[in-house]
Amino acid sequence: MFIDWLTVSQEHSHDLPVVCDVFTLTIDANTNEVLSTRQPRFKHEASYSTSVTIHVQGRKIRVEGNPSRVGRLDNLFGFSTIEQCVSVYNQLLAEYGLPGFTRCTRVDLRDGASGSKSGDRVADGAKIERIDLTTNVSVGEGNVLAYLRGVSSQRIGHSIGFLYPNGRTVTWTPKGNGKGGRLQYRKGYDKAFELDQNLIPKIKRLYGDQSPEFLYVQRVRDYCALHGVVRMEQELKNEFLQRECLAYWGLFDERRFAELHDEFLQIDSRLKVTAMDMMTIADKLIEEGVCKGRASANATAAHAHLWMHGQPHNVSQRAFETHAARLNRIGINIRNACDTSRFAPVFVRQAREITKSTVLAIPSWYQRPNHLQVAA
Repeated sequence: MFIDWLTVSQEHSHDLPVVCDVFTLTIDANTNEVLSTRQPRFKHEASYSTSVTIHVQGRKIRVEGNPSRVGRLDNLFGFSTIEQCVSVYNQLLAEYGLPGFTRCTRVDLRDGASGSKSGDRVADGAKIERIDLTTNVSVGEGNVLAYLRGVSSQRIGHSIGFLYPNGRTVTWTPKGNGKGGRLQYRKGYDKAFELDQNLIPKIKRLYGDQSPEFLYVQRVRDYCALHGVVRMEQELKNEFLQRECLAYWGLFDERRFAELHDEFLQIDSRLKVTAMDMMTIADKLIEEGVCKGRASANATAAHAHLWMHGQPHNVSQRAFETHAARLNRIGINIRNACDTSRFAPVFVRQAREITKSTVLAIPSWYQRPNHLQVAA
């Protein structure tokens, strides 16, 4: 697991230098006292057209971007800790004479002075407002589209899978329409295809198709295609981080991020049916201990076939929920409408049709971030 995006802010106890050519002052009309200073957002442009957004508002600094991408051609592998990411941001802030981010030691209630809302919390260090956690899953050459189609049939809690028309991306959102919710946004996509669509054309335009930069990113793309790399990402938003007590850097255990991400990566753990005939479904229900007898297994399997053919179930809601819960344990979700374009005979199995691995080796030729080079 590594970090693909980080938004972090910190309020300081002193005035900050002006780093923009134009800024806004809020002045008390009666006393002419300067109440606050606001500077517009600006982008720090790094090499290879990568950028990080910096915003200075009064005594608050906010930085957002992909620290694993700064000054690099790609971000197939990146930083795995918040400290590494913050070190990148602090180096950028130092270039503008701005103070860096620090760990929190306490969080206090704001007293409501200077127009602030009473009850707001203020920390003496950095606050994480968004963090994207990412893992490269290897499913083998030629298996990416099949894998994405399979996992798109699964739910994550109350979030419903949505497979994009091109079959290259699947997202999980509360309404199942691909639009993210206010707490989390999860997705999986074909990394080789994404490189083909975005990075490779940009590098070709900037450096030419005979340049070392272009040849390198092409090699990264070929590596992703060879191993069937599916990028699994989840965006943890501000409200979620505060609810889970993961907002104030230094006051939480970062291992909690790995636990949350592992739960997401288990999305395919229920995909166990390899053929959609009634006998196979019933056998699987018995084999997994979902049903104890042949009669109950056959009854539940029958509901799977009614669902596949768009037929009404004609049972009570309680009976339907019983059958739905049983089928969900083997990867068949009859609470959603059956989409035959992605619900083919389910093919994903941890060590059979597709051998999935969440440990994608970093090749010796890969150009890693500086922190990773030091760690190696």
